[in-house]
Amino acid sequence: MSHPLSNRINSLPVSETLAMAAKARELKAQGKDIISLSLGEPDFNTPDFIKEAAIEAINQNYNSYTPVDGYVELKEAICVKFKRDNNVDYSPNQIVVSTGAKQSIANIAQVLLNSGDEVLLPAPYWVSYSAIATLCEAKYIEIPSSIESDFKITPEQLEAAITPKTKMIFFNSPNNPSGTVYSEKEYRALAKVLEKHPQIFILSDEIYEHINYGTKPFSFAAIENMYDRTITVNGLAKAFAMTGWRVGYIGAPEWIAKACTKMQGQITSGTNCIAQRAAITAVLADPSKVQFMVDEFKSRRDIVLDLLGKIEGFKLNVPEGAFYVFPDISAFFGKTIRNKEIKNANDFSMFLLEEANVATVTGDAFGAPNCIRLSYAASELQLREAIKRIKEVLS
Repeated sequence: MSHPLSNRINSLPVSETLAMAAKARELKAQGKDIISLSLGEPDFNTPDFIKEAAIEAINQNYNSYTPVDGYVELKEAICVKFKRDNNVDYSPNQIVVSTGAKQSIANIAQVLLNSGDEVLLPAPYWVSYSAIATLCEAKYIEIPSSIESDFKITPEQLEAAITPKTKMIFFNSPNNPSGTVYSEKEYRALAKVLEKHPQIFILSDEIYEHINYGTKPFSFAAIENMYDRTITVNGLAKAFAMTGWRVGYIGAPEWIAKACTKMQGQITSGTNCIAQRAAITAVLADPSKVQFMVDEFKSRRDIVLDLLGKIEGFKLNVPEGAFYVFPDISAFFGKTIRNKEIKNANDFSMFLLEEANVATVTGDAFGAPNCIRLSYAASELQLREAIKRIKEVLS
């Protein structure tokens, strides 16, 4: 029996990160001792001061539908945060709160992209960017980079990728999956190219901004002549260990914010009321309140780089943000290990899952076919054991 699904859903790939996580759970259910380094989710609990704000909201009987674009008090708090952390001025009518940053990105793409438009994706890029562009019937164009360039694109590459059909570019710094952080100087050099192409809008995904190790991220909207063309995306999932609370938001030109509100009004309406009340406390908190998590991530990063650096065939850079390492493992391509031929990163990632019981994600999913992603949002004990297993099966 055929299943008459839409072309839209048939054209949509499954998220590789979620697929690997599901495969890891399946093997765990079979009794295998799987260490999962596949999901980008902090292993900390949400800080108590945020949980207390949520409990207070429950006790105050916040239980009704919320405004589609978010509580005014939360939007005002987000404006304070943008000015404090990013030196960008937004007013509440430029803010839209959504059910996670992923919905924010989907809203933006839906309201700006038409069939046939082109979206530039500096690679590596987060897995959902390409899928979201595909859903909008747009064409995504990868701009490749490599570990030698610290996974950054150049102004010359950007210029060469632009065509009359280019409508958007997605930037993500600190980057998932590479941990790369663009400096202000590097962003301004890219902006010089975009100045010549006023039809192009910039989506700046800054969800990992607080998880950085000395190189402070710079907001693209802080570039004066880019402000009116930039949509800044952020949220609470990563820095505040609030993945399941599902709160993301944008700062954008008012006409784009209004369009996103209109789109969201027909899909999910407003974000969860309790999560929003807690989010007010989170965004107004000084970033130093979550520095203990950042310090721990940095310690884990250094451990992972040290241990992986001792495995022949792993080529590494030093990620300056987020909580991932993204080694080039192309040295293993064409080799047979434990009677299994490694043709590409997909094979290598699956080999590690089946032979070492360690879940990673293939770089193919991120537009970087020579790499794999490992998340170090896991305990030091798990990280040491996982890399020990990897070293053993490769030796």
